[in-house]
Amino acid sequence: MGNFKYSVLDLATVIEGHTIADTFKYSVANARQAEALGYTRYWFAEHHNMINVASSATSLLIGHIAANTSGIRVGSGGIMLPNHSPLVIAEQFGTLETLYPGRIDLGLGRAPGSDQATAFAIRGENMNAAFHFPQDLESLQHYFAGDHPNNISAVPGEGLDIPIWILGSSLDSARLAAAKGLPYAFASHFAPTYFLAAIELYRQTFKPSKYLAEPYVLACVNVVVADTDHEAEYLATSLKQLFRGIITGRRQLLPPPVEKMDDIWSPAERDAAMQMLTYSFTGSKPTVETQLKDFISRTGINEIMATSHLYDQNARLKSYRLLAEALKT
Repeated sequence: MGNFKYSVLDLATVIEGHTIADTFKYSVANARQAEALGYTRYWFAEHHNMINVASSATSLLIGHIAANTSGIRVGSGGIMLPNHSPLVIAEQFGTLETLYPGRIDLGLGRAPGSDQATAFAIRGENMNAAFHFPQDLESLQHYFAGDHPNNISAVPGEGLDIPIWILGSSLDSARLAAAKGLPYAFASHFAPTYFLAAIELYRQTFKPSKYLAEPYVLACVNVVVADTDHEAEYLATSLKQLFRGIITGRRQLLPPPVEKMDDIWSPAERDAAMQMLTYSFTGSKPTVETQLKDFISRTGINEIMATSHLYDQNARLKSYRLLAEALKT
């Protein structure tokens, strides 16, 4: 796996007992270390009305990280395009690419990134915007290409080469990425059900484009690496508690780890959470290295994007360091 690409998805998770300002400080430290360790890209995801996710102003965070690093690619995993005008996204990412040339990625999704009430607060009367996602994607490409749709220019943005990725967790996203000849990033870190079917469909129906000659699959997964398997499993209980909150609808700030999850969740909650966490890799460096080699061999993915919900910042930094060492061997 010496030449295999590995990257980071940062959800700007807010930690119990810490502030959002702390979260952003940790993101800078994580990104700087990721750059030093050879990670390819550092992405943020657009979410709204979630007390434990602070990446709602995604473009601003991308700019903040890009300003505090020097070479790593920075981008969105993703921007929820139906929440925005394609022109505004072209201008925002055109600005980022102008400030940090050759370093900006634009990953796009169609979900609201929140609940329906919040989606209505964002989209208003445009609640059906998700159905126009393919057309909005084309509009965005036209703005970057300088085709002047309706005699409108994206300034800045026009004429800039900003890689666009399609993000998703379904067969629909796979079809769109394949039809447009764009790289495909799958959200297997929380929606594993259609992962294998989607990447197979993407590869089978891929049409080469001026953007990409061959299919390119990025899989996002949960990773916790520590000195021992036992320690990693202990640290991963913060992640499990987080997913229990998703399942029960009782979201919480990222909590500290616990010795026994059985004291916290019911069997039904455990089963539902562990299904969502199917593509999680937890253990010592040798354990995770073995797990990931098998995963990469079975799926044929081109790149892995790790997200690590760890309560302790030093443990998170260490986990990403050990992961990089495992993937370089």
